[in-house]
Amino acid sequence: MAIKFKKSYKFAIKSSFYIALFSFGFLAIANYYFAKLPFYYLLLFVIALSIFSFFVLQYRVEYFIYKRVKKIYDDVSLLENANFRNQPITTDMATLTSEVQKFARDKKLEIESLKIREEYRREFLGNVSHELKTPLFTVQGYLLTLLDGAMDDKHIRKKYLQRAEKGVERLIYIVNDLDMITKLEMDTLGLEISEFNIVDVIQNVLDLLEMRASKKNILLTFDMKYVRPIKVVADLEKIQQVITNLVENSIKYGKENGTTEVSIEDFVNNKVIVKVSDNGEGVEKQHIPRLFERFYRVDKSGARSEGGSGLGLAIVKHIIERHNEKINVESKFGKGSEFSFTLEKAK
Repeated sequence: MAIKFKKSYKFAIKSSFYIALFSFGFLAIANYYFAKLPFYYLLLFVIALSIFSFFVLQYRVEYFIYKRVKKIYDDVSLLENANFRNQPITTDMATLTSEVQKFARDKKLEIESLKIREEYRREFLGNVSHELKTPLFTVQGYLLTLLDGAMDDKHIRKKYLQRAEKGVERLIYIVNDLDMITKLEMDTLGLEISEFNIVDVIQNVLDLLEMRASKKNILLTFDMKYVRPIKVVADLEKIQQVITNLVENSIKYGKENGTTEVSIEDFVNNKVIVKVSDNGEGVEKQHIPRLFERFYRVDKSGARSEGGSGLGLAIVKHIIERHNEKINVESKFGKGSEFSFTLEKAK
């Protein structure tokens, strides 16, 4: 295996060899004409000069490069890159070049990530303001109408106050969902893990949403009759909310006289998978990766008329991920969608 020398060593060895060669030639000529000293004196002198030259050159080159490389490290570390702050300073140019290139790549990725997050932040703020503005202006409009004189008419007063109340309820609904998703993202919403029958939870959700589904003649059903209980370990309240949000979503985007079907299947190891599928309008392929974003709506005009906070699927995703489980969506435009998530089975 070949021995690898630092490039500064090679430079110092070559330089000291040239100095020694020149000195030997010069002294040999001088000795021939003047001193007539023994040959081995000259040889010892040249060897000593070579060694001395090597150490002087090596030190000077290392120090010269170190001062300039240290300035590069100092300039780069102003950007507070932890890698440069914690690493020892190297004077090897190949290593330094590799480190600087890696630093540049990391910074480029970081800048691109910040741009994406900034765009997401602007879009999120625009969506929040839009979602809150609509019910606020609705409430304000009814109240101003009442203050302008409509309050004297009992029929109109009652009707407008009821409509204003619905606007306030929508505001509370949006704010509550915002509060929940904020806690989920900041990891401050605790989970109350318990063992329960997932079949009963799903049946309760289907019973609760039956009247809403009947307005569009949508049939809510299991894929089969589950005689035995299927016990899972999770936060009952949060999982019920997940199923509620998914079934509500299928009703919202479902077709008239359609169906929403829930199934429970064994998954790998000690897992079950819960599927909520419908034969509704489905989602185009380009929208699927963004379905779980806050306030993202595929049909921005029609979806708002259906109500909701626009946070339902985002909350679903966060709750499932807090359980260290997976959620998936498959959809074909015009044919329907299927949302599925895993849960741990009780032992």
